[in-house]
Amino acid sequence: MEYHNPVLLHPTVDGLNIKPDGIYVDVTFGGGGHSKEILRRLGPNGKLFAFDQDEDALANALPDERFILINENFRFIKRFLRFHGVKGVDGILADLGVSSHQFDVPERGFSTRFDAELDMRMSQKNDLNAYRVVNEYEEQDLRRVFFDYGELKNAPALARTIVEAREKYPIKTTDELKVVLAKYLPERVKNKILAQIYQAIRIEVNQEMDVLKEFIEQSLEILNPGGRFSVISYHSLEDRLVKRFIKNGMFEGEPERDFYGNFSVPFKTIGKLIVPDDAEIKINNRARSAKLRIAEKI
Repeated sequence: MEYHNPVLLHPTVDGLNIKPDGIYVDVTFGGGGHSKEILRRLGPNGKLFAFDQDEDALANALPDERFILINENFRFIKRFLRFHGVKGVDGILADLGVSSHQFDVPERGFSTRFDAELDMRMSQKNDLNAYRVVNEYEEQDLRRVFFDYGELKNAPALARTIVEAREKYPIKTTDELKVVLAKYLPERVKNKILAQIYQAIRIEVNQEMDVLKEFIEQSLEILNPGGRFSVISYHSLEDRLVKRFIKNGMFEGEPERDFYGNFSVPFKTIGKLIVPDDAEIKINNRARSAKLRIAEKI
């Protein structure tokens, strides 16, 4: 089994416009597919730093003196690069979302295909897991999670049903959660709704939206002028944040304009939105929702 098939491998690495002696960062190392391609294009004086908070990914570390793998969440990119004496880099790559490996290991609890304990932690060091979200969150907080992160219109009903069920017994496994929510899972859309529910809980457990915002803001700080930012997102919540920040340097609202109605932007968009072609989706079905955006720091 492949640990993780790199999505949009060549377009993503092409987007970095790699200089042989440059310094690059792959913040979602996983199986190392993107990192291997970056190293292939780097010269002997180039450097690649990679981040992955999942301890399972450490087994994929690359035996290359130009490569350093950091077992931390990429929300700490600036801190750990500075620890290694790096203040500026020439390119940053991020392949957001869950790796194939995490989906395919049943006990991690990410997949709707398997019964497992409610976990969904990308890092086993985290205290918060899916069990705590489902069994300990107040009803209004569950409602927020399902509405904001799953974009589920029936979020209030889902939250109320979970709260009523857990008063009788704790909901310990993914199958138990499915049974509790069965009336909201008609067969024709069962997989779609389940995916939205799992996504919502997973994003909350891993603080994915907060992490992404912190990472993007720090990336702008540490990219050298002319440095490239190459990001693959998998759902509209991620893509919206990436797109807005590239466009105007903000996640919400509008930037202040000068007397002539102009405003300065931190990035220049490179090319158009890139999505996988039918051939790649056929080989790797998880690529079907991928969206690649590339930007250059001005």
